[in-house]
Amino acid sequence: MDSNKQMAQLLFGNITKAPEDYEMMYPKRNLEEGAVVTRFAPSPTGFLHFGGLFAAFVEKTAAISTNGVFYLRIEDTDKKREVENGVSLIVKGLNDFGIEIDEGMLSETEEKGEYGPYMQSRRTEIYQSFVKSLVEKGLAYPCFMSEEELAQIREKQENMKLLPGVYGEFAKYRNISVEEAEKRIENGDEYVVRLKSPGSEDKRIKFKDVIKGEIEMPENIMDVVLLKKDGTPTYHFAHVVDDHLMRTTHVIRGDEWISSVPIHLQLFYLCGLKPPKYAHISPIMKEENGGKRKLSKRKDPEAAVSYYSSVGYPKGAIWEYLMTLANSNYEDWRLANNDADIADFKFTFSKMSKAGALFDIVKLADVSKNYISKLSAEEVYDLVADWSQENNDKLYKLLVDDEEYAKSIFAIERGNAKPRKDIASWSNVENYVSYFYSELWDGKRDFADNLSKADMIEIIEKYKEIYDENDSAENWFPQVRDMAVDLGYAKAPKEYKKNPDDFKGHVGDVAGVIRVAVTGRRNTPDLYEILQVLGKDEVMKRFDESIEILRA
Repeated sequence: MDSNKQMAQLLFGNITKAPEDYEMMYPKRNLEEGAVVTRFAPSPTGFLHFGGLFAAFVEKTAAISTNGVFYLRIEDTDKKREVENGVSLIVKGLNDFGIEIDEGMLSETEEKGEYGPYMQSRRTEIYQSFVKSLVEKGLAYPCFMSEEELAQIREKQENMKLLPGVYGEFAKYRNISVEEAEKRIENGDEYVVRLKSPGSEDKRIKFKDVIKGEIEMPENIMDVVLLKKDGTPTYHFAHVVDDHLMRTTHVIRGDEWISSVPIHLQLFYLCGLKPPKYAHISPIMKEENGGKRKLSKRKDPEAAVSYYSSVGYPKGAIWEYLMTLANSNYEDWRLANNDADIADFKFTFSKMSKAGALFDIVKLADVSKNYISKLSAEEVYDLVADWSQENNDKLYKLLVDDEEYAKSIFAIERGNAKPRKDIASWSNVENYVSYFYSELWDGKRDFADNLSKADMIEIIEKYKEIYDENDSAENWFPQVRDMAVDLGYAKAPKEYKKNPDDFKGHVGDVAGVIRVAVTGRRNTPDLYEILQVLGKDEVMKRFDESIEILRA
């Protein structure tokens, strides 16, 4: 037995499977040509960042658009960063925004799919099998350097202005003998397993990033750690093994990983594996003080996806907004295909921003208003009820106590050619519906000051006399206009503008008094529909209350 195989047996005597065995266990996927297989692979820290949601959205969209597979892999080899129920929180964060996985982790203990385990801590033997193979080929070795020795190397490299790291002359145990390794292990010395990099300082690599295009970088010369002291893999090595065996076609991740690509490509080649395509996403940016900065967990509440759930942005609106960030041509497509399903849009990597998409909370609100305006009253009711059950007990009780009444409120000016866009998120709904419920409305009236109180009382009293809840929508306004003329108001704003001295005001002023008397507000959806929803008894009660307020 040659020395490399002896070393492999010394380090991994308990590992009986070879990489070839895992190749058979995880065969190539039976998918159509061009199908994208991609993954979301977070650590179970519990915090799902908006940038992470965006990456998962791009990954899911790429898979959907090619009839591919999107899976969730949990990279939990760094136990210090874990939080309780971290996996469940990530899964919930994705599900809240309609990003459903095809395979992968469903909770801390459950998973689905044929290419698992989907949690790295349960795949240790697989990684060790591949590292054993590298040791057998003379491409990896045990390194017994202590933290003190590593610190000394770093200091020396700094003083000599050399590239920091373990490589070349600084790789002290690169050529360690089996005998010395065995002696140290028997002595209880701790070690990591490092790559014996064949890289050269004067060589460069080129690769094509599917978002950023051709990239050229120095070849990796570092003897990077493959397995840590506890036998678990580093991110560098684990992702190579996992993405190969899970048959990932596209690794879509943040562009902070570009600097690691030379290491990753080298590992793929040395393991004899075909690398996936890489797509590096630029960070989500935010404008501040005339400049731009990354969206920050520390500074920005909207950096956490839990923010969008608590505020109540519907997931369909989030998808619309995320697609505007993902593909620069989406907004033009949406304008031309106003009522089309978002799934009809052809997502492409080539239309992704190389510099980083700009986050805009105002634009998100506009997108959400537009999305909500197209929903039916039933859809709005169901979504608001679901949200308020968790976030607004008072509103939830009012909605479920009289479902039909609530739906009639949401039906106002909905379904027509130009629906109103008053609601940007479900947290807006309490204020939007407040004057329909005595439990929510404070009863205050915001009457305009261009008419006297006597004139406003006269308008309300006159309208009380002629109000007929059975009037049609077509007859309602002409009746108000006729009443306005009888009371000395112009029948149209234009007529009043021409001869303001001839009139008390115009019909809009009259309708405005009625509106405030009933709702307390100067600006509301269609007044006729509001009157119909409230019903005659409530409308008359509110007219009487308004007269009392004006007389006080």
